[in-house]
Amino acid sequence: MRTLCASTLIGEFFVIGFAGLVAMKDPGLSTSTVWLVSGIAMLLCVLLCGMVTRPGGVALGWALQLALIASGVFVPTMYFLGAVFAALWWASVHYGRKVDEAKARFAAQAQSPSSTADAA
Repeated sequence: MRTLCASTLIGEFFVIGFAGLVAMKDPGLSTSTVWLVSGIAMLLCVLLCGMVTRPGGVALGWALQLALIASGVFVPTMYFLGAVFAALWWASVHYGRKVDEAKARFAAQAQSPSSTADAA
């Protein structure tokens, strides 16, 4: 799960940076505010890469997804991109857990004596 979620978060890191560049063009927003908010969101993406398997890591990821969608108020394209990344986040968590379960099963099978060794 960690690899899939981290890949999604790193993609979001870049999208947030580019959205910050677009938001700077809005005369109603100050440059410092845009970069403060974008910087915090980008830092959160990087920190979540390491926290995703810890308790609350996935929930923080969902909060980031909602914030990304809500940023569409300032950069309308982010409604779409936020929804895309929310879907990617869901897929990363869902399928990542399935991969982790399969790895655990295979590791358990490798540790237990096989039935073919008993037959020999």
